[in-house]
Amino acid sequence: MVNQRPGDSVDLVHRTLRERIIEGHYPPGLRLSQGALATELDVSRTPLREALHRLEADGLVIAEANRGMRVAPASDEAVEECYAMRLLVEPPTVAAITADLSDAELAAMADALDEMDRNRHRKRDYQEAHLRFHEVALSRYPASFREVTRSLHLKIYRHQRLHFSRPEVPEDFTHVDRVFLEAIRERDAELAKQILEFHLIDAAVGMILDKEPDHTFGPLLIAARGVGIEIKPPPGHQADRRTTIRWRRSDARVLQPLTTTTIQYVPEP
Repeated sequence: MVNQRPGDSVDLVHRTLRERIIEGHYPPGLRLSQGALATELDVSRTPLREALHRLEADGLVIAEANRGMRVAPASDEAVEECYAMRLLVEPPTVAAITADLSDAELAAMADALDEMDRNRHRKRDYQEAHLRFHEVALSRYPASFREVTRSLHLKIYRHQRLHFSRPEVPEDFTHVDRVFLEAIRERDAELAKQILEFHLIDAAVGMILDKEPDHTFGPLLIAARGVGIEIKPPPGHQADRRTTIRWRRSDARVLQPLTTTTIQYVPEP
């Protein structure tokens, strides 16, 4: 129950509903009755309507003409498309701003990474620390890039929370993020770009296979090909655990072997 006196807080109602959708308390497709929600949360209709409009902008609820709102579907196809778009936008942007990140910003990333490590068994706290880690660089993006990227983050948030339930995933994410931070500390823009590419592909493949092991990949493979990355799933575009990636662009660096429980990079002999 949301108890707020005096006055009702739109922010609190929004956070409460958002968390319940992410946690699955309100499942995809559920119709959201404003009357029932107002009673359940002990709030008036005005802040509730504003909170629902914010959730619609977040992509978590859908308004239907003359039928109110319902919780948005959480499809594997939508998650794959979000990651495909992130792969096209974020790594080159990070490469461009690597030299601009201040020592204070690097320290903030290190603090968030330490918090991720401490909270690896608490998925909500881990997820929030992981978001703070990447928000440091995100705050340096051009405004339009930042807006698009944050919108894409919100659309995959429910899948990510489920993905972090697998005990090995937080350790994988933390390890790759440490390598990513070290590349930024060294002001190695190309290395930071490649590590972020690895991280995004790892998250996309792992998240989707958690929910749909037979998912047929398409947009992610197209985006990867477009930036000179080869993803090697079995025939039929169906990936499995230990999917291999290779960089095929001429300026790519040969990295140290990098492996998670989902994908791997091993330098070719």
